[in-house]
Amino acid sequence: MNGLSKISVKELLQSQQPEASVCVRGWVRSIRRGKGVAFVTLNDGSCFASLQIVLVPELENYEVASKVGTGACLVVVGELVASPAAGQAWEVQARTIEIVGAADENYPLQKKRHSLEYLRSIAHLRPRSNTFGAVFRMRSKLAFAVHQFFQQRDFVYVQTPIITANDCEGAGEMFRVSTLDPIHPPLDDGQVDWKQDFFGERTGLTVSGQLQGELFATAFSDIYTFGPTFRAENSNTSRHAAEFWMIEPEIAFADLDDNCQLGEDFLRYLVTYALENCQEDLHFFNQRVEKGLIEKLESLAKAEFRTISYTEAVEQLQKKGQSFEFPVAWGHDLQSEHERYLTEKVFNGPVFVTNYPKQIKAFYMRMNDDQKTVAAMDLLVPRVGEIIGGSQREERFDVLQARMEAQGIAQGDMDWYLDIRRWGTCPHAGFGLGFERLLMYLTGMENIRDVIPFPRTPGHAQF
Repeated sequence: MNGLSKISVKELLQSQQPEASVCVRGWVRSIRRGKGVAFVTLNDGSCFASLQIVLVPELENYEVASKVGTGACLVVVGELVASPAAGQAWEVQARTIEIVGAADENYPLQKKRHSLEYLRSIAHLRPRSNTFGAVFRMRSKLAFAVHQFFQQRDFVYVQTPIITANDCEGAGEMFRVSTLDPIHPPLDDGQVDWKQDFFGERTGLTVSGQLQGELFATAFSDIYTFGPTFRAENSNTSRHAAEFWMIEPEIAFADLDDNCQLGEDFLRYLVTYALENCQEDLHFFNQRVEKGLIEKLESLAKAEFRTISYTEAVEQLQKKGQSFEFPVAWGHDLQSEHERYLTEKVFNGPVFVTNYPKQIKAFYMRMNDDQKTVAAMDLLVPRVGEIIGGSQREERFDVLQARMEAQGIAQGDMDWYLDIRRWGTCPHAGFGLGFERLLMYLTGMENIRDVIPFPRTPGHAQF
């Protein structure tokens, strides 16, 4: 577009000396007009801060450029000089301005505060706002950190299938994938003949890559998956979405203690990474979204991670005499209010709850010697509750087979999964961390819809 190479706003704001000629491209956040001068605030998404562009009447197209609308896309060539204004080190004295894309007064992101609900309705434009610019920069950096953590430890990254015939959690909340005519599907004895479908059987969008990850762990020892998962759960809470991303490591020759240690190391690494690499955006969240956010993260990064059994947790909750919306009783799953009470009132920090009753956990979790509990673990953190959930897997063929029968899981559909218990079985463990839940914790954002680019929830699949 011109002879000068592109340079980002972030690079310019970090400059150590003036530059006689620079070229910057971006979108107008605001424009302020004075006598014989105009000031444009330009942002290109490379950082939270914007760059001030100074326009003077000597510009060839000053009259047009000085009336450019918020949201317009500009290419500016000029001189980088020290700024006399407070709060910014540099500004650009424009020599030429090209209006690449104009924007009129109907642009939905005019310079004023917009509610998060309104911004969700324009999810295709909200990345240009301060809040969502910060959210999605952090999402990008933390996605990189996830891979860096595992790659530094020689884990193999496995891309597990998005379309599957297996419901890992057994909850029946899968989105169906089919090419059959929904009005007149082929029938066999009055029932839909799935053998005539594209894959020759009933298939859906995956709820987890864990089962396939276990297969790879018995070949590569340490693996992880990181990809989209789906739940056809008709829930409109601030913590649930129909499409979200999961991080699922699986480690061979490992027990529940090894699994907890990996979970602790992983979460501590991600929190520390955010504190060290997302400072500008974290300061925004700390000021505008959640007061005390940085202090919370710093506390977690250096906290002692405690461990308590499910049975001990129930006893602790019952003896405290606290009134809960959901009663506490052995054999029932812990609710968010119970989890938060444990982390915020009992331990004042992160805590692993282990060895849950078998009847409230999945078939693949390893049976403990008491025959009542399984080697499961949930990591609870203050203000959120559960952030990681996992288990040691059942590696014993006969025990796993019995658990599947007890829960009505057809062995024929899962024979491939049983094969790794037939041939070369070994103790192994793993967990899942919802990426959006992590981002909510790191940013202070209270709704999962606000930490994923285009949220998919009941009744909403726009954009």
